[in-house]
Amino acid sequence: MREGVTSEELDRINALDRDVKERRRTNEILTLASAFFAQAERNRRLQS
Repeated sequence: MREGVTSEELDRINALDRDVKERRRTNEILTLASAFFAQAERNRRLQS
């Protein structure tokens, strides 16, 4: 019997890694967008 993960398990791990990276990048973009719009709202309120 061989030790380690099967090729199917390795494929699944790689797919999950890609998914995590994509979700982290999406979260980063959403965080930056949220900060941008929050600042715009603060500026709008100061000008009113």
